[in-house]
Amino acid sequence: MLLSTRLRVKELLRERRWTTKVLAEKTGMSESYLTHIKNGTRRWNEDALKKLAAAFELLPTDLFDYKKDRTNEVNADIQLPSSAEKIDLAIQVVPVVGQIPAQPSAYNNQITQHATGYNNQFVPVLGTNDDAMFCLHVKDNMLAPRFAKGDFLVISPGQWTNSGDLVAVEYGDESPVREIAQVNYMEEFVVFESVNHKKAPIALVRGKDSFRIIGKVIYRYQAL
Repeated sequence: MLLSTRLRVKELLRERRWTTKVLAEKTGMSESYLTHIKNGTRRWNEDALKKLAAAFELLPTDLFDYKKDRTNEVNADIQLPSSAEKIDLAIQVVPVVGQIPAQPSAYNNQITQHATGYNNQFVPVLGTNDDAMFCLHVKDNMLAPRFAKGDFLVISPGQWTNSGDLVAVEYGDESPVREIAQVNYMEEFVVFESVNHKKAPIALVRGKDSFRIIGKVIYRYQAL
């Protein structure tokens, strides 16, 4: 399908029975600006798109209108509704995998995709350019309550990580473990906490213990 640059704000407000005031409180944007976006009378930017997606708990790409024409091409030069200017949406298609790849790359991710039974399954990601990105399918409730069975986590190896981030990590020498955890950086240690907080944190000594940050969790597709 072809993307339109008109956002589905009016329809989403109606579905959730929200007022523009409620949306303003959830996004931190002004009611007048949101009214313009809702009516298509003012341009939106990437920051506004991200805030709206977070408020509606949707992916940014799910905010756009879709036309009925089918195509295998995605046109990145899309005309804005109220201006002759153009923007680059940078939509990337990311492969779904059933386990965290040891060495993420465009090629290795598709090998892992095939090996874990997710052939030809992909998700769109907006505004991030990282050829090594992959999308991990959460197959059980081990990450609850943060994530649910059936969720999809988009992980970017190219993103810089900070304390408090959720990451895909590998640690251990003889039998390395690869999992999703919260990372905390300290002067001499790196601490990995389980997402469900049911396991004791793992503290690893910098320069001594074996560990590797594989990538940062940047998006979540929720199970319906």
